[in-house]
Amino acid sequence: MPFTPGRPIAEAKADLFKALAHPARVRVLELLAEREHTVGELAEATGLELSHLSQQVSVLRRAGIVDSRRVRSNVICALRDQQTAELLGVARRLLSRNLRDGQALLAALDDADDAVASAGSARA
Repeated sequence: MPFTPGRPIAEAKADLFKALAHPARVRVLELLAEREHTVGELAEATGLELSHLSQQVSVLRRAGIVDSRRVRSNVICALRDQQTAELLGVARRLLSRNLRDGQALLAALDDADDAVASAGSARA
């Protein structure tokens, strides 16, 4: 549910993140960050059945993240605010940073020359 006056901001933020907390919805948002898409294009690009995709888009619309409009027989979806694309970019950078940090820690552990490392290799 979008923000409404009198509602705790932390609750509104939690609802926003709940709406983002599904891989199919994240993929839809990634596609919409590139450009508007019809529901058919989104279904083809995500591999989701139309009924499942429609449910996911509905969650995003209720959360105020995605807008849709009908043009003849097509439903066209778009990001309501381009800041959503920026949020996806921040998430990517956070994940990338965490993975790099994990790789650095793994390399440090692999290079460690201590009693624990020596005991592990003596058993191998």
